[in-house]
Amino acid sequence: MPAALGLGLPQMKQYAIGRDVAVVARAAEAVGYESLWVFERVLFPEPAAQGLYGIPGLAWPDHYRSVADPLVTLTLAAAATERARLGTSVLVAPLHVPFQLARSLASLDAASGGRVIAGLGTGWSLDEYAAASVAPFERRGAVLDELLDVCAAVWGPDPVSYKGNLTTIVPSEVGPKPARPIPVYLPANSPRATRRLVDRADGWMPVAMGASQLSEQWQRVRDVAAERGRTRALAVCARANARYSATAVPGAGRRPFHGNATQIVEDLVAHAATGVPEIMIDLQGTLRDASQLVDVATEVYETARAAGV
Repeated sequence: MPAALGLGLPQMKQYAIGRDVAVVARAAEAVGYESLWVFERVLFPEPAAQGLYGIPGLAWPDHYRSVADPLVTLTLAAAATERARLGTSVLVAPLHVPFQLARSLASLDAASGGRVIAGLGTGWSLDEYAAASVAPFERRGAVLDELLDVCAAVWGPDPVSYKGNLTTIVPSEVGPKPARPIPVYLPANSPRATRRLVDRADGWMPVAMGASQLSEQWQRVRDVAAERGRTRALAVCARANARYSATAVPGAGRRPFHGNATQIVEDLVAHAATGVPEIMIDLQGTLRDASQLVDVATEVYETARAAGV
């Protein structure tokens, strides 16, 4: 069975968000993309307290200099589409007040007719934590755990009641409720995160950085799921961060999803062969505007389907 394909929505500085999100979302749904996705960056530090992804000396890419708010972007896409699922890949949980984020996701799900996927993570930027977090970086896992608890409470039946370290909800009616149980996707980038994923989440959202690596990670997740007695299926949506080039990128050392449409589809084929059921591809970073994003996304989709993905 072919993998489902998703597309990252335009959030970066070269896009006119108020116009381009709707244009790209409609076009992506029309061509056949099953899901639309956003990510979160809240600032671009100069100089940064740490390198990209916490790796010393690794520079932040220029396309992170201005990234539109993920939930505003997803709301614009929801209003412009009818069928495509609407996912976050990912929201940095500790940058949000848990109760408010739970309510926002519930409202978006209700408004979109039950199409939201809540991809949540803990982030890595000390500068973002200094600016916006609800707790210190060292408590990031505990904040995510509490957010999961708060979401379960807020999305569940009234009266809602909760007492945690960050959140107190007296017995209350809290609405609107989601149109259906919102799927929660989590990472598995450490043993503790993998256990949290297996025990608490509906799906896993890895970064696609090589088919063999993804296959090994997927097997580890399934092994942990078996060890911990999980019986229900775990959804998977792999994020492919693409760098599009109009011409082919030469050399055996080409990084996955870097190149022209044919090369990107070659990588999609290889990653789909691992058995993951869905891959979302974020093409926006190296494209000049929404028109080019629509054209490239259409070419990638049609080429991928012709290749059996």
